[in-house]
Amino acid sequence: MATIQIRIDDDLKIAADSLFFNLGMDTSTAVRIFIKAAIAKDGLPFAVKMRKPNADLQKAIEDTRNRRNLHGPYKTAEEAVAAMLND
Repeated sequence: MATIQIRIDDDLKIAADSLFFNLGMDTSTAVRIFIKAAIAKDGLPFAVKMRKPNADLQKAIEDTRNRRNLHGPYKTAEEAVAAMLND
């Protein structure tokens, strides 16, 4: 039998352990299930894709790239925060 070691953030480990415990298994069992599913699918057992920003965010990105509809510059951080709160 082989051993796999991975490093993950402590908070991620705690959240994963809690989730899998509530599903009636430990994290090692969940990882084995993932690996078996990947082998059965001959790839990842779920779709991997980029998130597309919603229309509002996409417009804001385009405006920023084209330097349109920008506010500021502000002299202080307080001035910038006040402007955000007024919107």
